[in-house]
Amino acid sequence: MPTVTAQGQTIECEPGANLRQVLLQHGIALHNDRSQWSNCRGIGTCGTCAVQIQGLVSETNWREQTRRSHPPHSLMQDRRLACQTRVLGDPKVTKFDGFWRQDELICWSADG
Repeated sequence: MPTVTAQGQTIECEPGANLRQVLLQHGIALHNDRSQWSNCRGIGTCGTCAVQIQGLVSETNWREQTRRSHPPHSLMQDRRLACQTRVLGDPKVTKFDGFWRQDELICWSADG
């Protein structure tokens, strides 16, 4: 079983589980302030669930590529959309500040 490490928690999940769903089901907030009320609910169009991931996850799909290719995101930035990411190994997740998680200030990391 893969394990996801985020905000000081280690969570077991099924291989191929959706990262956004795994985190939310375990009380780990992906959205800050206003974005908790105004997000796309996991269809990959808003970009407010962008996180940095270290570890084995699915390749980016066309929906994620499209959203991350528009500002304030950038394909050059080391972020992924949690809603479009499938857990394959044991990823460690870091969340950043900003409405679209585009800032460099860390909100929480894998360790807490």
